[in-house]
Amino acid sequence: MSTDTIQKKIILRAPLQRVWKALADSQEFGAWFGMNFERFFTPGARVRATIVGTEVDAEVARAQKEYAGTHFEITIDRMENGRLFSFRWHPGPAERDADYSHEPTTLVVFTLEPVSNGVMLTVTESGFDQIPLERRAKAFQANAKGWGTVVQLIEKYLVEAA
Repeated sequence: MSTDTIQKKIILRAPLQRVWKALADSQEFGAWFGMNFERFFTPGARVRATIVGTEVDAEVARAQKEYAGTHFEITIDRMENGRLFSFRWHPGPAERDADYSHEPTTLVVFTLEPVSNGVMLTVTESGFDQIPLERRAKAFQANAKGWGTVVQLIEKYLVEAA
């Protein structure tokens, strides 16, 4: 079992360009992910976000509520239309007023692949072995659980938006 990489997959029953928009549009991404992003996603951009709670699942929104108002940044890595969206961030539970700027980031990659009954979304987060030891296990465990929830959130969002 890898301690460096988390990977989750889901088949989304939606057109490829619709799935792409849900990932690449910062407002749509924020709606299902539970964040308010202050600007558009463009490669190389540092985008500040505030946790606000997802719009698509009341139970998940309640769990996110304890972190509401917490700020963090992501740096958009790559955007390949209809195929790949990636960003870097500081992983793990968001802690108010914590400064992770001195720590390495992990890379989150969303890849899309057309399949016969929709689009295979693969979410991969890597780089945990570079996170300071005192935070590494907690960050890995939290994000492994979190990405399992996230793939369900985008699925719900696409169903509700259809």
